[in-house]
Amino acid sequence: MIRPRNQNLLLALASTNRCLSRQIKRSSFHTKADFIHHLRSCNHFLSSTSAHAFLLKSGLLTNTVTTNHLINLYVRLSRIEDAHQLFDEMSEPNVVSYTSLMVGYVNLGQPQNALCLFREMGRTWVLPNEFTFATLVNACSILVDLRIGRKIHAHVEILGFQRDLVVCSSLVDMYGKCNDIDAARLVFDSMPMDCRNVVSWTSMIAACAQNARGNEALQVFQEFNWFMSDYPNEFMLASVVNACASLGRLNSGKTTHGAAIRRGHDSNDVVATALVDMYAKCGFITYSNKVFQRISTPSVISYTSMIVAAAKYGLGKISLELFDEMLSRRIRPNDVTFVGVLHACSHSGLVDEGLEHLNSMHSKHGVVPDAKHYVCVVDMLGRTGRLDEAYRLARSIEVGIDEGAILWGTLLSASRLEGRVDIAVEASKRLLKSNQQVSGAYVTLSNTYALAGEWETAHSLRSEMKHTGVSKEPGCSWVEIKDSTYVFYAGNTSCERGSEVFNLLKELEGKMRERGYTGGTTQLAYIDIEEEAKRERLGLHSEKLAWLLGY
Repeated sequence: MIRPRNQNLLLALASTNRCLSRQIKRSSFHTKADFIHHLRSCNHFLSSTSAHAFLLKSGLLTNTVTTNHLINLYVRLSRIEDAHQLFDEMSEPNVVSYTSLMVGYVNLGQPQNALCLFREMGRTWVLPNEFTFATLVNACSILVDLRIGRKIHAHVEILGFQRDLVVCSSLVDMYGKCNDIDAARLVFDSMPMDCRNVVSWTSMIAACAQNARGNEALQVFQEFNWFMSDYPNEFMLASVVNACASLGRLNSGKTTHGAAIRRGHDSNDVVATALVDMYAKCGFITYSNKVFQRISTPSVISYTSMIVAAAKYGLGKISLELFDEMLSRRIRPNDVTFVGVLHACSHSGLVDEGLEHLNSMHSKHGVVPDAKHYVCVVDMLGRTGRLDEAYRLARSIEVGIDEGAILWGTLLSASRLEGRVDIAVEASKRLLKSNQQVSGAYVTLSNTYALAGEWETAHSLRSEMKHTGVSKEPGCSWVEIKDSTYVFYAGNTSCERGSEVFNLLKELEGKMRERGYTGGTTQLAYIDIEEEAKRERLGLHSEKLAWLLGY
């Protein structure tokens, strides 16, 4: 379908025509190859319009190869409308014409238009090649569209590109971003070992790390070191570090840090940011700071990572100092930065500072607050006892189902601590209605009623949980000792070395009671069990069990 002509482009061509004859005299376009070389070297719009005018004048615009190079030039200059106009005027566009335009749309963040071009291409005799498929798969990755991605994959299989390195690497990445890690692994395993490169291995490791499959990510990295002679690049190392962070594997993280230092990637912004996060999650905030201080030109991502790391340890003042330092270096904060800042204020009791930052987000920095920022503010107000303000804020904002579950779950926890049954009931009803955090809502509301002395209602809720089959997933903690990871679940000593830890715990608690320790059982309402059993249940907290083994 022929589109209306781009008037701006025509005006540019007309103005260029006035000096065209003089330019042709100075040019050395003796052959078509010379002109194609000129198109490849153009780097600004005036050169492109001059080249376009010359093509019109010389009659070379009817040549598909030359026109493709001009389309590529417009794509390089982000002049996608001019590129599409030129494409529409081609009498016989080929696979390069279609693919070049698709690449342009994907690079400009318009993947849907690339997929529309593919549908249009399907109505012609032009067949896609490996670069077309790689571009289309990348478009699906951006859209996180698994349904279309599978259809593109089917075309890949039908047309015989299932062994192509670039296409397969793109498919692994797409399935990873769409949370279908098993499909990603199938594609990766189907690739011959001698056809894999650092990019394909990195795609598989990143897919595992991004989908809470940290152990598999480390296993794939181990396979890479066994079978490949290549060295890991910065993106692979960053993905491995992220996997270590999700697992709390400090030793593995340190080993990967050593590999990054040996390969000269430790000061890379992507790797350093991952290391800051990993050390913070593994309990070594001082190491996080050391890594951060070694970054020569920290970006908004590395600053944000350090702000969040400090916030997790209640170092709100340090987080705010880092934020001020970032602004003084003219680094513009993003929405995630403000999540870190508000989180820091929440965990350090800096309510006034937090509200001030919330109000300045849009006016000073152009960042519009959304659900995740308001969740931080609700948590901040709830932690300091300003529950009515938190409740009014929660009711005043519109959020989706998932964000709403986090918002009302946060308010429910705060209302339990303050003994506000009225707000707890409202928050629980909203969670139950949305079918989100159902078990947590039942348990927290039951405990709230118990703390308020409404034992019958609390017992009724517990009975309702049993009858409907709702059960709360037990808390889980783990500790890494040398190269082994030990996992503990609350109230359960049947795990590896569990009996050893339980006996040590009983011995310590006995000595503590001899010295007058009574323990606290009033914060949780185990209504249908005796006090001694209740004390034992509370004693088997998963974090306490993990800490004892590590100690």
